Amino acid sequence: MNARPLPAEAALDALGHPLRRVLLRLVAAQEQSVGELVHRVQPVRPVSQPAVSQHLGVLREAGLLTVRTEGTRRIHGLDHEGLADVRAWLDELVDPLAPLAQPLDALATEVARGRRARRVSQHGAPGQDAQRLTGSA
Repeated sequence: MNARPLPAEAALDALGHPLRRVLLRLVAAQEQSVGELVHRVQPVRPVSQPAVSQHLGVLREAGLLTVRTEGTRRIHGLDHEGLADVRAWLDELVDPLAPLAQPLDALATEVARGRRARRVSQHGAPGQDAQRLTGSA
């Protein structure tokens, strides 16, 4: 059996490590360099700079982090677009019909427009009767 991987699988795997979840929370609050992240994590959990760099690499590969260069520093931030697959996957768990909601909403809007257009063509625009009765244009 050849199972198709979930689009969010790499991100969910990356979030399986507690330190990666801590790092993701820190960069979600504010973009930071590796050194800043090590400094913030050290008091709670002894960790080396290479270990933090490795974990950040896993998060980046999973599409959860962005990295930009600022001088000689690499600044890590949350990749909001990268979270879309995870959100969609979780939404489907909670509401399996969620992926259909937007197309159905668009269809409902088009149906309502069609009904409104038919009413206007059959009976005139709303307020036209009042204008005819009062003689105002």
